[in-house]
Amino acid sequence: MTDAPLTTAAEPAPEEALLEVSNIEVIYNHVILVLKGVSLAVPKGGITALLGGNGAGKTTTLKAVSNLLHSERGEVTKGSIRYRGESTAALMPADLVKMGVIQVMEGRHCFEHLTIEENLMTGAYTRGDGRAKVARDLEMVYTYFPRLKERRKSQAGYTSGGEQQMCAIGRALMSRPETVLLDEPSMGLAPQLVEEIFGIVKDLNEKENVTFLLAEQNTNVALRFAHYGYILESGRVVMDGPAADLRENPDVKEFYLGMSDEGRKSYRNVRSYRRRKRWLG
Repeated sequence: MTDAPLTTAAEPAPEEALLEVSNIEVIYNHVILVLKGVSLAVPKGGITALLGGNGAGKTTTLKAVSNLLHSERGEVTKGSIRYRGESTAALMPADLVKMGVIQVMEGRHCFEHLTIEENLMTGAYTRGDGRAKVARDLEMVYTYFPRLKERRKSQAGYTSGGEQQMCAIGRALMSRPETVLLDEPSMGLAPQLVEEIFGIVKDLNEKENVTFLLAEQNTNVALRFAHYGYILESGRVVMDGPAADLRENPDVKEFYLGMSDEGRKSYRNVRSYRRRKRWLG
């Protein structure tokens, strides 16, 4: 028996990794162990998906990377996180933003009393490269999110959930990030909007060279747009590999895509211990 995660393909070589998370454990309130030895690598210029059900540890992993755990009485107690080869343990979240790492939080957190454009401009607050470049980037955001340009004078609190998600991503882009940590971008959105937002993420990755680490419960859509995926269960990575391989993996089809060789299956008809036994045994 071993708790070592099964892999479907070799992980990216260390020299290719922009972000490296190595065997981290996270504890909340000094007693609640949430992450149990999570390791992952995010290559520069890639889209890496962090997959799993509610409570698997996806959001905690992103907050560990962005150093936002302390506000929730959480801490990384073991392992290491390195960005561009340097430890991030002693950095404040604002320091990481200046390095080019920014998190788009779950739940589309916008300043409701500000307009869409004012929200976007708050993303450029830490920049010191001049108004002309900020204005150029604002137009770039509007190019990717034309709906935001139409609603730019509207208060964010009176816009739709999809528009608020676009605003949250656009605000992150205004900081000129190298890496975006995107938490549950599909949550609460209609399928058509989910496709639209993931399509924009793909365009930003390919045309603007933005690296993405995204946490997502919608395994089906995430694996269609990501290059590489990690599947978490109960705070552990239980499987990882190229997204194309994961889409075709029988276990992933059965337990996360709701499909098997016999067709679709109900999660209720599958005992969870079978899943753990198969992947962790």
